[in-house]
Amino acid sequence: MKFVDIARIFVAAGRGGNGALSFRREKFVPKGGPDGGDGGKGGDVILEAVGGIVTLADFEYDRRFQAGHAGHGAGAMRTGSNGEDLKIFVPCGTLVKDADNHNKLLADLVEPGQKFIAAHGGKGGRGNTHFANSARRAPKFAEKGDKGEEKNLLLELKLIADVGLAGFPNAGKSSILAAISGAKPKVAGYPFTTLTPNLGVLAVDDAKVVIADLPGLIEGAHDGKGLGLQFLRHVERTRILLHVIDLSQDNPVENFHALINEFKEYGADLASRPCIVIGNKIDLEGTQENSRLLKEEAEKNSLAYMAVSALSGENIPELIKNIAELVRRTPANESVFEAEANEDTGEIIELVPKKSSRKSRRPVEIIKLSDGNFRVEHENFEKAVARINFEHEDALQKFSQLLKSLSVEEALEAAGAREGDKVFIGDIEFDFEPELVN
Repeated sequence: MKFVDIARIFVAAGRGGNGALSFRREKFVPKGGPDGGDGGKGGDVILEAVGGIVTLADFEYDRRFQAGHAGHGAGAMRTGSNGEDLKIFVPCGTLVKDADNHNKLLADLVEPGQKFIAAHGGKGGRGNTHFANSARRAPKFAEKGDKGEEKNLLLELKLIADVGLAGFPNAGKSSILAAISGAKPKVAGYPFTTLTPNLGVLAVDDAKVVIADLPGLIEGAHDGKGLGLQFLRHVERTRILLHVIDLSQDNPVENFHALINEFKEYGADLASRPCIVIGNKIDLEGTQENSRLLKEEAEKNSLAYMAVSALSGENIPELIKNIAELVRRTPANESVFEAEANEDTGEIIELVPKKSSRKSRRPVEIIKLSDGNFRVEHENFEKAVARINFEHEDALQKFSQLLKSLSVEEALEAAGAREGDKVFIGDIEFDFEPELVN
């Protein structure tokens, strides 16, 4: 399957059902009370991380996803059916970003089974039963269901691996992966042999260590040259790094420093990640002196060094032992998100940024438009107005109460609104009439 680590998708949650405007109609009960049921909740769009998938290739052609809409309420207090949730399966290690908000990070799906509600289904509208009180016994009003959330998402895959094989092209990373694990990568003798990551599993005692042979980088990778950021993005996930240097080349020490410099320039703590410097191709003539020089340089930087031959297997058993020991001593990288349990089922279904804070309640904001008209902005207020079904008899009364609740009339007048000006609240448009809320 083709390896794809970046994808853009559009997700739309289901709309909530409308509440019912209904009254009891029973024999010998000429004036039955309200009995309109609530609308159902729209279906959510849920992203779930699963094992066995290592690419986002499925999203190259299938990019639009729609969850189910909810059913409307009915008489006799009947609640509408909930919309069907839509699950989208993604590889472990997928970052979910808001493409409409400067690629803000929304979730980091690392472990199999982790879920994130990418778009929440609309809340169902309340039936007219909810609006009955001592002063209004027969409310001729019910709410519309909320529209489901819609988002453009950027999916970015960062491979989940314990160990990352890093090095310049043709250093022998694929050969080392084949030598230390059960992987069978394609190996050839020309630059940029590995254009997509290969994964191998190293079984040591009862533990399994996942090793990623990552695409070769070149100098300037941190600026996006060559495979650049595609390579370095996958390195971020690894617990330890294996710096593979070709001892048969004339300048292994320069290559070592160039590799370290790329990590320093990229950041993300890569330069200080636990690592082993591996001098490969020790079986070739004339490599002993290069190995000695590279060993000295690695030790100057307080880094472990090993000389091996992936071809002949020289020192490969010792390398496996050292890799396993270093992995045991190095904890896994933490996600920048923490799980929050669903109140109804206890199932972990939401991921929220650590140390997140809730926004305090704020007043409505009045925006004067270029044509002299006005827009009222306030997320919760806009949602409440959108629920009003203006086809119902008591709708204007409900609208008036909402305007009063947040002193919208006063805010509009303070902004310069006059009678007859157009006012927009979400998708609703009306003429400003101050007496409307008196």
